[in-house]
Amino acid sequence: MKEIKYNVVYSRRRSISIIVSPGINVTVRVPMRASLKTIEKFVQDKASWIRKHLNSKPGIRLADTEKKYTDGETHLFMGKEYLLRKTVSATPYIRLCNNEIVAGQSNIDNSQKTRALLARWYIQKAREIFDVMLEETLRRYADYGFSPSRLVVRSLKSRWGSCTSKGMITLNSELIKLDRVLIEYVIIHELCHLKYHNHGKDYYRLLGELVPDYKSIRKELKKYITHR
Repeated sequence: MKEIKYNVVYSRRRSISIIVSPGINVTVRVPMRASLKTIEKFVQDKASWIRKHLNSKPGIRLADTEKKYTDGETHLFMGKEYLLRKTVSATPYIRLCNNEIVAGQSNIDNSQKTRALLARWYIQKAREIFDVMLEETLRRYADYGFSPSRLVVRSLKSRWGSCTSKGMITLNSELIKLDRVLIEYVIIHELCHLKYHNHGKDYYRLLGELVPDYKSIRKELKKYITHR
């Protein structure tokens, strides 16, 4: 496509989505049987949107936030794509079942309800899993003496995580959609700030000791950044 270069990623999904990394690249995720003609038309239709976001300030937003929350869509969880299945239930719930995320609700046509259910489920799972992962990481690197005062999980607009001068670590709940390796990297990244509350030479020396391939992991994380 003229002026816009993009990478195509085929996967088991039913819809096409676009991930824009500001000033870096454009990734188009498509179903396995999508034709090049279909992909090109989709990108052409979104050309203005792509150019706008390539040149704008980055913020944290994953491709799945563009979903319509209809039956059969794909949604990420811990780096894996799951099919969303909606079923009638008097009691609302979200469950993982094989390769599906099952959403039970009284009115399966109410996509806003599905979105709210899934959002709460993501945060709940993030709090459960991140707490365990942090404890595992602290044990693994016990010799470094990391001692965070508190872990908070919530939605962040412009970063994956943060660490205050008082030792409180905050992780973006959106991380729960990504691969475990990426989540671990963000946890370690913030733990290193307990020692060096900056991004200076000593900070990166420590980060490099704990995560020798942190540059490639950080590059992978950028693939999931687009805009609000």
